[in-house]
Amino acid sequence: MAAGAGAQAFPQSQQLDPRDAAISLEREGKTVEAEAAWSAIAKAHPSNPEPLAHMGLLEARQEHYARAIALYRRALALDPKMPGLRLNLGLALFKNGDYKEAIEIFDPLLKKEPPSSPEVDRLSILLGMSHFGLGQYAQAVPYLQKAASHDPQNLPLRLTLAHSCLLSNQYQCVLDTYHEILALNAESAEADMLVGEALDEMKDSTGAIREFRAAVQVNPKEPNVHFGLGYLLWTLKQYDEAAKEFQAELDNDPDHIQALLYLADCEIQMQQMQAAEPILTKALKLNPASSMGHLDLGIVYVETDRKGDAMRELRIATKLAPQDVAAHFRLAQLYRSMGKAAEAKAEFDKAKSINKATDKALLYVMSEAHTKDKPTPTQ
Repeated sequence: MAAGAGAQAFPQSQQLDPRDAAISLEREGKTVEAEAAWSAIAKAHPSNPEPLAHMGLLEARQEHYARAIALYRRALALDPKMPGLRLNLGLALFKNGDYKEAIEIFDPLLKKEPPSSPEVDRLSILLGMSHFGLGQYAQAVPYLQKAASHDPQNLPLRLTLAHSCLLSNQYQCVLDTYHEILALNAESAEADMLVGEALDEMKDSTGAIREFRAAVQVNPKEPNVHFGLGYLLWTLKQYDEAAKEFQAELDNDPDHIQALLYLADCEIQMQQMQAAEPILTKALKLNPASSMGHLDLGIVYVETDRKGDAMRELRIATKLAPQDVAAHFRLAQLYRSMGKAAEAKAEFDKAKSINKATDKALLYVMSEAHTKDKPTPTQ
C-alpha cells in the first residue's frame, strides 16, 4: 500500500500530524497504537479510503483476514482505483481460504499487467495456488508452469506444479517437472513419490515401486512414503513385505489410519486374525466411518466364530459402502452359514449387481492419506 495514497483528501493543516503519526507507529510495529491512530483519522474523514486500507493491512499482518477483507472492501467502495488495494484484498481472500473470490480479483489484475512486469509471476503463482486450493488442478497447471519458467530456482513451486500435473492426469508433465526438481535437489523424496504415483497411473507398477523405494532411501521419515510403497506391494499380494512398510509408516505416525487398515488387512491375508483385531479396533476408534475397517473386523469375527459380532460389523460395512462387492458377499456367506436363506439371497443378488471390485489406484489412496494444507503464496 503506497504510504501517500489518498493523502490529497486531507487539508494541509490537518493531514501532517495525525497521518504522519499513524504511519510512524505502523512502521515501528506498534500495531495497537497505529490502529487507534488510523481509526481516529477514519472517523474524522469518513470519505477517505486510506485509513481503512491501512487498518486492513494491520489486520492482515495479524492474520485477522476476515476483518482485513471487510476493511479493504469498505476502502474499495470509496476509491475503486486506489493503488495496491485490490491486490491486498486478493491476498487477504487467498489467505482466508476464499479462493474463488481471490481468483475474481487476481485474474483481471493479471490481464492488466504488461508481460514484462514482475507482478506477472506473482499473480500467476497466486492464481495457480488458488485453483489448486479449489481442487481445480488442470486450471492451476498453466499458471504454475508460467511462473516456474521465470523462476528456475523455485523448488516448492515445482513440487506444487508436479502435484497439479499428477492430480489432473498429466503424467508427462509430472515426469518433465521431476527432472527440473532433480536439477535443483537430486535427493527429493517427495518428487520420487510423485513420479511413483504417476508411473502407477501409467500402469508401470515396477517403475512405481522403484521410485518409492528411492524415496524411502532418500528420506525414510517422509510422510506417507512407507504407506505408498506398502500399498503398491499390497496390490501385488506381497503381504509380508507390505506389512513391514505399513508398520514403518506407523513408526513415523502411530495414528496413520490408512496404514493401520492396510496392515490389518495384510495380517488377515496371512491368516493372522489375532494380530489383526487390535489394529482394527484402534483404526475404528480413530475413524468409526471406515467401511474397510468394519469389513475386515467382520472377517476377523467370522474366522474366529463370533457370528453375532461379525453380522453387526458386516452390516455396518454394507451401509457405509453400499457399492462394495466384498462387503455384500461376505455378509451373504455369513447369512447362509446361519441358515438365513432369504437374507443370504438378497445380499448375493446385491453383490452380483455390482461391478467386480478392483484395487483403488495409488493416487486415490494417497489422496485419502494426505492431510491437505491450504496453499501458501510467496508474498
